[in-house]
Amino acid sequence: MASFTSAPKENEPSVNINTNIAPKIATMQMSGGELLINKSDCIGCHHKINKLIGPSYTDIAKKYPNSDKNVTYLADKIIKGGSGVWGKIPMTPHPKISQSDAKLMAKYILSLKK
Repeated sequence: MASFTSAPKENEPSVNINTNIAPKIATMQMSGGELLINKSDCIGCHHKINKLIGPSYTDIAKKYPNSDKNVTYLADKIIKGGSGVWGKIPMTPHPKISQSDAKLMAKYILSLKK
């Protein structure tokens, strides 16, 4: 514990400053998949809770059990795009997203199942 003492002036008490009394700042941690989603154009069509153009991430998580098979399936959808599962509006393909990044994104989405 560090403390600093100012030299007391005549007839003044010394002052101790405890540096361990700094305000604690809560840091928000995001998974790799969530970070990738937030940095991509996904947020233009999808929202964590609410349906936008596409389904919400929580609705996707409700529909697909969290399994390796579904992670791979959704990662392929992210990369190749698709249509017909959630309606007539097609999902834009994202061919520049790597398979490993798409899997991280899918794992994050599936982790939202309540």
